[in-house]
Amino acid sequence: MDVTSATTGPDVPDPVARAARFLVRGRLEQLPRRRADRDLVLGWLAHGALPGLGDPLPERELTARLAEVGRDPVGLRRELVEAGLVARTRDGAEYWRTRVTEFDDPSSTVDRPGAGPAPSAGRLRAGG
Repeated sequence: MDVTSATTGPDVPDPVARAARFLVRGRLEQLPRRRADRDLVLGWLAHGALPGLGDPLPERELTARLAEVGRDPVGLRRELVEAGLVARTRDGAEYWRTRVTEFDDPSSTVDRPGAGPAPSAGRLRAGG
């Protein structure tokens, strides 16, 4: 996932730079304890690992993407679901992002809580 920042203007704090301060040599060693910082980092992870709102991704692919950034990709995946940023099928085979984060371009995305593919027989949402 890219940690470079986009131009946000002189008075607007850059969320990417704020999230990047929790990385050690480009990797997330542990989630911050402070709730606001934790939410920021989880939003960054959700946006980086699942850039398309509602676009499904197989569990293995999501885990591989999170492994590029963090030492505990399964724990990070669980945290994303528990935070409500990511939903999954009942069997955990597919995941998709459900919320817009501050890392998204607001002009190209609309916040759709619970957004995602319509559940089919094998696509029942569980958790988060």
